[in-house]
Amino acid sequence: MTPTVFFHVQHLLGIGHLRRAALIARAMMAEGLDVRFVCGGALPEELDIGGATLVRLPSAVSADVHFSTLLDESGRPIDDAWRARRRALLLGAFSAARPALLLIEMFPFGRRQFAFELLPLLEAARAEGVPTAVSLRDILVAKNKPERVRETVELVCRYIDRVLVHGDPRIVGLEATFPAAAEIADRLVYTGYVADGAPLPAAPAANGEVLVSAGGGAVGGPLLRAALAARPSTSLAGAPWRLVAGPNLPADELAALRAAAPPGVAVERFRRDFPALLARCRLSLSQAGYNTVMDILGAGARALVLPFADGAESEQSLRARLFAERGLLSVMEPPAEPRRLAAAIEAALARPRPRAGAVDLDGARRTARLLVRMAG
Repeated sequence: MTPTVFFHVQHLLGIGHLRRAALIARAMMAEGLDVRFVCGGALPEELDIGGATLVRLPSAVSADVHFSTLLDESGRPIDDAWRARRRALLLGAFSAARPALLLIEMFPFGRRQFAFELLPLLEAARAEGVPTAVSLRDILVAKNKPERVRETVELVCRYIDRVLVHGDPRIVGLEATFPAAAEIADRLVYTGYVADGAPLPAAPAANGEVLVSAGGGAVGGPLLRAALAARPSTSLAGAPWRLVAGPNLPADELAALRAAAPPGVAVERFRRDFPALLARCRLSLSQAGYNTVMDILGAGARALVLPFADGAESEQSLRARLFAERGLLSVMEPPAEPRRLAAAIEAALARPRPRAGAVDLDGARRTARLLVRMAG
């Protein structure tokens, strides 16, 4: 009988967590696991989960970059009745799946707003003797409250068998953003970075375009607008530019970009062949989210990144700095002011493309094989 993995994923603002989870789901399916991909957020049409069974929960999103308020499907703040309904649906789906393994994205290191359903889910797994793992990106948002760190350690020790960190400790260890990492060292496994392993062109085109991308697009508008404004002041003003806005950029912002784009500039919502575009481009200009940086490294693209740092976000800035120190990309700290951006583009063009194989990008397959062993 094929082992079933019950994979809980909850994204609130962008789609970075969702895309990384989808890559892991595809790898698990390729390794012969039966995956129930349990999601309580809006899903882009192009999301590929490799044939996993999608289990939909009532959707929740963050009202802003501070994650202070969660909104339901109708745009209203969630309430206790909504929580109770969603918890019941989640526990019912878990019971019906009879999984061999529970995999949770982020919690208890994040997604604390969903403790109302995740703590009962963990209790149900423990009662059934189902092993449990957490899927965690390389860098966490720094926590300033020691009591939160202590509570996380206690929850890991009580419920979690493995903490799968999708990164490489030679670049950054979990202790850099989770100070009590040593206390859960017996549960930590570094998988390597999770990246799309799709085949790419052998070499970049000599007359390649400038590729400007905004990840999911929820907070990418300022970068896209600044890139358009900076273009005439760069040595690549006559080259083709392509702006990929992302599925979550508001429709009015996308329309304004298209109206402002001069000849030679394409503005698109989404490209399924984005990694291949990266491999051919002359320069990539983007934020520094996990998936975008892994796509850049996998494609060997020359890249300039502008980390998103609004609210309490520190993750992208740290990741950008660490990879820049290894000569793998160039960094410009926000704000994305057009004149500064044009100068940063010129500096980035003078740097060599990153060498292939500089970073371990086999994390999805390694994660899947570890989970096969955990599922018995």
